[in-house]
Amino acid sequence: MSGKIRLAFATCVQLGLSCIEQIYNLGGKLDLLITLKDDKATRKSGRVYLDEIAEKHGIPLLKISNINEPEVVSSLKRYEIDWLFIIGWSQIARKEVLDAPTKGCIGMHPTLLPEGRGRAAVPWAIIKGLTKTGVTMFKLDEGVDTGDIIGQEEIELDNNTTATELYKKVIDAHMKLIVRYWNDIMNDTIVFTEQDEAKATVWPERKPEDGEIHASMTMEEADRLVRAVTHPYPGAFFKDGDKCIRIWSAGIDKNKGTIRLSDGYLTPIDYEIEG
Repeated sequence: MSGKIRLAFATCVQLGLSCIEQIYNLGGKLDLLITLKDDKATRKSGRVYLDEIAEKHGIPLLKISNINEPEVVSSLKRYEIDWLFIIGWSQIARKEVLDAPTKGCIGMHPTLLPEGRGRAAVPWAIIKGLTKTGVTMFKLDEGVDTGDIIGQEEIELDNNTTATELYKKVIDAHMKLIVRYWNDIMNDTIVFTEQDEAKATVWPERKPEDGEIHASMTMEEADRLVRAVTHPYPGAFFKDGDKCIRIWSAGIDKNKGTIRLSDGYLTPIDYEIEG
């Protein structure tokens, strides 16, 4: 094998495809693409197919049902992959996959690790009222978001930030990290920083039903929830008898409005009535 670093990339969403395109914008190349079979995760937000970019650049494309299939390990070894990027992929890679590339696997997580390990990072950052979040590039290990950090890109938030806006900023941060650490990856000069376990937090998974607005909420809580789960997420909702109001944006007022809260009112601006 020559001294050139050989790369593979696993993704099935637009976020990952954007990173692949950035690699080629930098003059780089990939030696293997891995994605889900066409009939898998068809309703997943941002689901994309890699056939076109694979054909355009002449990259071998492996379609799988699970990242831990034996064919993934054998393909990584067959193509002599040094680094495997796993970005925008919900399955956790096990040790056999992590160890298959000669140098390991690189992932990204949309928080400033070790804060916010786990799921639903974009909604939680808004719900928690954070003034700053970001994206972390790190080496994957057997834990969930616990590997050594390669680098981070910070993102500022304010009281008006929506999930739609933050999601776009998260994509931009991924691009910036690819650019910033590309030479280190290709020259094998990455400097790793161990995560501080004393500062680690885990954010739990969120489900669509967690988007319900209750009358017991404060205006601030309801406003954050609406902003946190708007597009590309399922949206906040309020149950009014047998009707359900799906809310994509809303205003708050202490004295008047549509939905009574504990300290004021919420008025839907962009919404749909269901049922």
